[in-house]
Amino acid sequence: MLLTVTCLGQFMVLLDNTIVGAALPDMQHRLHTQLTGLQWIVDAYVLLVAMLLLSGGVFADRFGRKRVYLTGGAVFTAASLLCSLAPSLGWLVVGRVLQGIGAAALSPASLALLVAAYPVPQERIKAIGLWAGLSGIGLAAGPVAGGVLTQAFGWPAIFLVNLPIGVVLLLVGLRHLGESRNPSAPAIDIPGTVLSVLAVGVLTYGLIEGGARGWTSPVILGSFAAAVVLLAAFVAVEGRRSAPMLPLRLFRQRLFTVSNTAMVVVGFALMGSSFFFSQFFVYVQGSSIMRAGLQTLPMSLAMVIVSPYAGRLAARYGFRLVVTTGLVLAGVGLLALGMVHADTGYGNMWWRLGLAGIGFALAMSPLTGAAIQAVSPQEGGLASGISSTTRQIGAVLGVAVLGAIVRTRQSGGASLEAGLGSAFLAAGTVTLATAVLTGLWLARPTPGQDPAAPQHSTDAKAVTTPNEASVRGR
Repeated sequence: MLLTVTCLGQFMVLLDNTIVGAALPDMQHRLHTQLTGLQWIVDAYVLLVAMLLLSGGVFADRFGRKRVYLTGGAVFTAASLLCSLAPSLGWLVVGRVLQGIGAAALSPASLALLVAAYPVPQERIKAIGLWAGLSGIGLAAGPVAGGVLTQAFGWPAIFLVNLPIGVVLLLVGLRHLGESRNPSAPAIDIPGTVLSVLAVGVLTYGLIEGGARGWTSPVILGSFAAAVVLLAAFVAVEGRRSAPMLPLRLFRQRLFTVSNTAMVVVGFALMGSSFFFSQFFVYVQGSSIMRAGLQTLPMSLAMVIVSPYAGRLAARYGFRLVVTTGLVLAGVGLLALGMVHADTGYGNMWWRLGLAGIGFALAMSPLTGAAIQAVSPQEGGLASGISSTTRQIGAVLGVAVLGAIVRTRQSGGASLEAGLGSAFLAAGTVTLATAVLTGLWLARPTPGQDPAAPQHSTDAKAVTTPNEASVRGR
C-alpha cells in the first residue's frame, strides 16, 4: 500500500511535467496571451520546484515524511483546482506557483518514505525501481492525456484530472502511511533558500520579459544586475553557514562540478525544446491539439523505455561513454528537429523526437550517478538532490532563453516556423558542445576516481539504480 500511495503522488507530479505542454496552444487562445505568458505558465511551476526541492527533503526529514508528503499533496491538489478555475493569466500563474511548492514537498518526501520503509539495500532497490517505473508512466501519459482532455473540454481539464488522484492519495495516505523522521537532519537553510529563489527568479524575469520590454530597458538591465548581486550574496551566505542548503565545497570535486554543469544543459535543452513541440505541430503544421499531443509522444515514451537501462549501461561501460553518447544523440535529434518545416511529414519527424528522447534518457541517470560517486557515501542523497535541482534550474532557463530566441527572431520579421527552428538548433548546438566538453573533462582522471572506467562492483550498481529512479522521479 505504501508503494501505491507514493507512486500516486509522484505520478501526479510527473504527469504535470508533460501534460501542460499539450494545452499551451489552447491556453494562448482562451487566455489571450502571447509567448511570454506561456513561458510564465511553465516556469512559475518549474522555478519553485527547482528552488525548493532540497529544502523539501530537509523539511520531510525534520518534521516527518508522512506529514510533509500529505501536506504537499494537499497543496498540489488545491492548487490544481485553483489553476482549473483561473479566470486570467495572473491567477493561473499563482496557481502554478502553489503547484510548484506542493510538488517540491511531495516529490522528495515520496522517495524518503519509500527509502525509510525498505532498510535492506536490495529490497530498497527493487522498490525504488517499481516506484520509478509506475510513477514514470505519468511522463508518457502526459502528452496524450493533455491532448485528449484539452480537445474535449479545454485546458482547465488538464488540472482537474489531478483532483481525484489527490483525494485518493490523501485518504489512503492518512490511513496507511507510517510516520518517520531523521532526528539528525540538518537545520533548514532559510537565508539560502530565499536568496536562491530570488536570484533565479529575477534572472528568469529578465530573460522572459526582455523580448517584450527591450533588452536595454532599465527594468530588464536592473533585473540582470539584481540577479548577479543576489547570486553573489547566496554564495557568500552558503560559504559561511555550518549546514548550508548547497555545500559549495562539493564543487571542488571536478567530477561533481562537471556532471552538474552537464545536467543544467540537459534540463535546458529538454524542457526548453519540449515547450515548443505542441506549438510547432498546432501553429506551423496545422494539427489539432489532440493530434499534437500524440505527435509529441515519441520523446517521452523513449525516455520511459530507455531510462531503466541507462544506469546499468553506465555501470557496465562507464559514465563517460554513456553520457557523451547520450548527449550526442540528444543534440543530433534536436538539430534534426531544427530542420523540419511546415510540410515535413510526420513519418520524417517522429524519429527525431525519439532520438532526442533516447539521448536524454541515456545521459540523465549516469550524470547523477557520477555526481554521487564524487562525494562520500553519507552525502549521496544530497548529491542526488542537487543533481535534480540543477536539472530543474536548466529547465527554467531553457524555457526562458529559447523563448527569448523565438521572440527575438519574430520581432525581426521572421516567421514562427523560423523562430522555432532557431530554438531547436540552439538547443542542439549547446547539447553537442556539452557532449564534447563533458567527454574531455571526464576523460581526465581524478585522484582516487576514474569515472570513465566500467563500474562492475555491487556498490556501483547500488548507486546508479536508486539514483536512476530518483532522476526519473523529479
